[in-house]
Amino acid sequence: MNSAPTDPLIGHTLDERYVVRSRIARGGMAMVYLGNDIRLERRVAIKIMHPHLAEDESFTRRFEQEARSAAGLGHPNVVNVFDQGVDRGVPYLVMEYLPGITLRELLKQQKRLTTDQAFEIGEAVLAGLAAAHSAGIVHRDLKPENVLLADDGRIKIGDFGLARAVSANTATGQALLGTIAYLSPELVTRGIADARSDLYAFGIMLFEMLTGQQPFQGEQPMQIAYQHAHSEVPAPSSLVPDLGADIDELVRWCCSREPDARPRDASEALEQLRHIRSGATLGATRVFPAAGFSGESVTPSTTILTDLEQRSLVSGGLVQAAATKHSATETDSVSRARATGSRRTRRGRWIALTVVVFLSLSGLAGWWWGQGPGSQVSIPEVAGVELASAQLTLEELALVVTVTECSSLEVEPGLAASTEPAAGTRVNRGSEVQLCRSTGPELLAVPTLVGLSTDDAIAAIEGAGFTFGAVLEQRFDGGSADTVIVALNEVGEGLGPTYPERGRVDLIVSAGAIPVVTGMSEDAAATALEAVGLILDPTLNTDAYDETIPEGQAIGVLVFTDPVRVGDSVALNLSRGPQLFAIPDVSGLNVNEAAQTLRAAGFAVSTGIVPEGPAGALFEVKSTSPAAGEMRKAGTEVALRYI
Repeated sequence: MNSAPTDPLIGHTLDERYVVRSRIARGGMAMVYLGNDIRLERRVAIKIMHPHLAEDESFTRRFEQEARSAAGLGHPNVVNVFDQGVDRGVPYLVMEYLPGITLRELLKQQKRLTTDQAFEIGEAVLAGLAAAHSAGIVHRDLKPENVLLADDGRIKIGDFGLARAVSANTATGQALLGTIAYLSPELVTRGIADARSDLYAFGIMLFEMLTGQQPFQGEQPMQIAYQHAHSEVPAPSSLVPDLGADIDELVRWCCSREPDARPRDASEALEQLRHIRSGATLGATRVFPAAGFSGESVTPSTTILTDLEQRSLVSGGLVQAAATKHSATETDSVSRARATGSRRTRRGRWIALTVVVFLSLSGLAGWWWGQGPGSQVSIPEVAGVELASAQLTLEELALVVTVTECSSLEVEPGLAASTEPAAGTRVNRGSEVQLCRSTGPELLAVPTLVGLSTDDAIAAIEGAGFTFGAVLEQRFDGGSADTVIVALNEVGEGLGPTYPERGRVDLIVSAGAIPVVTGMSEDAAATALEAVGLILDPTLNTDAYDETIPEGQAIGVLVFTDPVRVGDSVALNLSRGPQLFAIPDVSGLNVNEAAQTLRAAGFAVSTGIVPEGPAGALFEVKSTSPAAGEMRKAGTEVALRYI
């Protein structure tokens, strides 16, 4: 088996600034690497065009277009492009590094998303598209593979490699470069793309998020393309009945076969999606602009008195009634005198009662604040607060603060993490309180994972207090299949002896050895390779002469990546059989000359009854067996004939 060399770009520095660290992904147009910007001291993603494409001007032009398209947007929902350059004749882009997964990977894991998930992702995608459309840029290749879901919650559109500036309509001779499942009817039939084509792709993607499948299915790409051009996208509720009519309308509006029946651009669709997310409200009007879609309008029709107005009316009426009654009863001086004396008596009683209550309350307050519950304070919640601020807050409550350290999963290092006694506890003023400064997650010992089976490694990871992430890849390393080769941290680096608790651990697992196909037919070799997850590409096959392997059978496997992973493409080196050579014509030569000529041509010689030497110089060769001109492999014995 021939082995491919190690990637020469790993460890290489581009333009004395960007250090290439490791591979992240491989696409049809470029390889993406994790790298470091040594000038700004930050991690970046570096997209480097495949060298064999760099010679094609059209590919180079599209590659550079991606940089211009994305860099000109500067939107939080679009992957930022920081730099562009050429190294050793190969173009590259420097982009922000977003650890996480793509929407496609999320759909594979979860199959169907919740409505809230789909709308959160959809709103971010439409916001990014709206920025592109307002800048006159059409993406033209929107699909789940190009929607990035970062670990920190950010959602971004990437891969503007097919993007193009647009006025009204943009025609392209490469209309089918996008994924067929998301191409609009006008792209399929006429090769025309504008902002509304992106909205069609978004609608298909939203349908897939809500239902777990694409609206059109087929064994061949052209079957799917035909349905896009001639069929209406069904309502998502036909597959998921609990989806509302407004969701059906939004999807079918975006996926209308006629571009004029769709939203004019992403901003219009974004406005409607946000309206649906907010729910129906009093006085709101929900109308889809496209023909054939309508909503409902609800308008307030009842005038309601405010609480203040009602209270004013009631209190006014009571005052009026009281005034009328008072004028009617007190009409003579005797009555007025009696009323005055009665009022003085009541006033004296109220004054005496007030003094008693005041003295009682004073005593109660003295007990409350001196010996009762008022002498205590409740410890406030300070988790996540700057340490100095948390300490000041506690000291203002007349508490004695001692700062300690403790680990915390939730609180960043250096901030206040907790108190002892805990927040909410009532303590006496002057009590001692321990204020814990977070040191971040606790560093735990990392168990030995290399050599374990995948299941045993996952159990060991979780048992040690860490979080299992994913099996990132399976490599053909010649070891035992399904055993761990490498354990990596969340940034793709090898684990040390300790690691923060609950930290994510990813695995690279052995796929075993590449099958030995020597001596197999091409079909049998292909079956053996595909059985272990390798893809045989016959266009890359080679052939060579082989003395022992018959013509047409496999000599070995050709690989093009190092390491070789499940899903990689490989080829076969096929035998042409042994190499044959023509037997020289030595008739007319003496025995010595004939023998020398045949040996020089790579053949063995049988001189028969006449030995080489002085006698051989006297005898002339008439012919050979096999005859002159016949094809034989090197080393074949040729007999000399003298008659």
